[in-house]
Amino acid sequence: MLVDIQKLPDHSRIWLYQSDTKLTEEQVEKIKKDLGTFLTSWTAHGASLEAGFEVKYNRFIVIALDQSKSSASGCSIDSQVRFIQSLQDELEVDLLDKMNVTYYQNERIHYKPLLEFKKMAKDGAVGKNTVVFNNLVTTLGEYKTDWEIPAMDSWHSRFLSKKK
Repeated sequence: MLVDIQKLPDHSRIWLYQSDTKLTEEQVEKIKKDLGTFLTSWTAHGASLEAGFEVKYNRFIVIALDQSKSSASGCSIDSQVRFIQSLQDELEVDLLDKMNVTYYQNERIHYKPLLEFKKMAKDGAVGKNTVVFNNLVTTLGEYKTDWEIPAMDSWHSRFLSKKK
C-alpha cells in the first residue's frame, strides 16, 4: 500500500539508491510513476506493505517501509531490487553501485568512485566539514537526521587525512 513517506513513523526501514548521474525531470517523473505503481502492489507473503518513497535532489531514490505493520521478506526485498534493476536498465543509469560517494562541494552535489574520493580526502580536496550523504542509514529517523552530515561524523571520516 502506497502512503506519503512523510506520514510514516521514524522507525520505518529505508533503502537508498543513488544515481551515478543527475536524473532529468523526465526520468524523475518516470521513477515516481513506476515506483508508485510498484509500491501500491508490493507485498510480503501476501500481506500488503505500507511503504512510501521520495526522489531527492534528482539523484536519490528513497523507499521507506513501516515494518510495525508488515515486515519485508526476502522475496519482497528481492522484488524491490529487481524493480530497481529494471529502472536502472530503462533509464541507463547506475542505481546499485554502493562503492561511490556523493557529497556537496561549492553548493553542488558531486558523485565520485570511492577510490577517487579517498584520494581527494588524502590530498585535502575534501575535508572534515565536507557534507556527505551517509547512505548507511537504515531508518527514516536516521535519514532525517544523519543522512546529510559532515564527513567527520560519518563512515567517510576514515579517509580524511590526520594532520597533527
